[in-house]
Amino acid sequence: MANPRSLIYALYTHWDTVEVLVRLSREFAVLTTEQVLGCIAKVAPQMDAEAQGTALRAMVNADILQPCARSNDLQLNAYVLDFVRGLTREHELGLAAVLQARVAAIREATEALNEGMQGADMDRVRGAANKLAELFRQISLQLDQDRHALLELAEDAKSADAGMPIAQRYRRVLEAYDHYVEPMNQMMDTGPQGTFYRYLEDAERSLDLAFEQLSVQGGLYSHRLQLRQVAHQAKELRRFGRLIAQQCADTVLPLREEMRQHNALTSAVSLLLGQVRKRGLRRALSRHAAGTTLPVWRNERGFRLQLGDEVRAVMAAAQQYQPQSVAFPQDAPGNAPPLLEHVDEAAIRQQLRSSLPVDSLLDWLHTHHGHLQDGTLLRLFHELQHESSWQIEASEHPETTTLQAIRVLHHPHRVSIPE
Repeated sequence: MANPRSLIYALYTHWDTVEVLVRLSREFAVLTTEQVLGCIAKVAPQMDAEAQGTALRAMVNADILQPCARSNDLQLNAYVLDFVRGLTREHELGLAAVLQARVAAIREATEALNEGMQGADMDRVRGAANKLAELFRQISLQLDQDRHALLELAEDAKSADAGMPIAQRYRRVLEAYDHYVEPMNQMMDTGPQGTFYRYLEDAERSLDLAFEQLSVQGGLYSHRLQLRQVAHQAKELRRFGRLIAQQCADTVLPLREEMRQHNALTSAVSLLLGQVRKRGLRRALSRHAAGTTLPVWRNERGFRLQLGDEVRAVMAAAQQYQPQSVAFPQDAPGNAPPLLEHVDEAAIRQQLRSSLPVDSLLDWLHTHHGHLQDGTLLRLFHELQHESSWQIEASEHPETTTLQAIRVLHHPHRVSIPE
């Protein structure tokens, strides 16, 4: 087993070379000695052959590079590979099944937390809280790594050679959508089928209840602080998971739709060219030809014939057409809208004050001033119920009052003299 200090010092000394080797490991699982020496020469061209060999041996002695069994090839230390990929954002896309398993483990840890609180077993409560904190950290780290991996896949597909076949260009993006993005969207669905938010909500609720119970019982401050910190991690993970899922969908979906449209367009054009080659241009583009419906690229525009004013005038003169005169109706004096009524509001307020208390303000107005228009009566009702000079209370049970033309469903307002 290598000395950790020696390994870290070797990483510091040969960091540029290790970074190049990590990027190269995405294409080659095992590296030959010539490939490693080529990377060293690329990073430090001023080194001679002896210095390059010395650097190679130093990385092997520090356990950065490990010899493979039954060959002279080399491979990067797994811990070094994960460490450098995490710092340089060079991670491969993870497995959705691993993420689902970690999310399922949240439910088990939450059940252990609830059982520990019911049995007053603080050791089990602390163990479940530590497990939840570790699961939250692992899920958050995997989501962040997978986001950068998806962005890199999309960038590689966009920057690929335009002459490359579209299926080969977007193959990895489509595989990432089918094997990662779609399962992750199903897991993070807020409906009954989704497990991510449901399990996190249960864990967050259990942590908050445990914190409140320990606060009431007078538990140790360190225990309460641990539960509160883990609850904060659960809340942050819910927000972070929603953000990652949205970014992944926004990155991959446009490329997937572009792939589908390109396939449909290519198929339509190929079909059309084959028909033109066999039948000729006129017969291939005929509307009645079978199998020439191409809705992707060809738009059908309707044709409609309309007569101009000159043609209409000629036809009217030939048929001796006489337009029929239509008399527009005019407003009669009796059909004029009613004018605004003049109401002595001061007298109505004085009359209402002398009649207090009144159980229903609208019924009182309709009884004493039923000759007024419905609009005027409702306006007075709304103005009087906001008066501050008397006390108004609305009833809980609605009643119906029939005015001249309308029926009003309202809560009776009782008007009384303030105490």
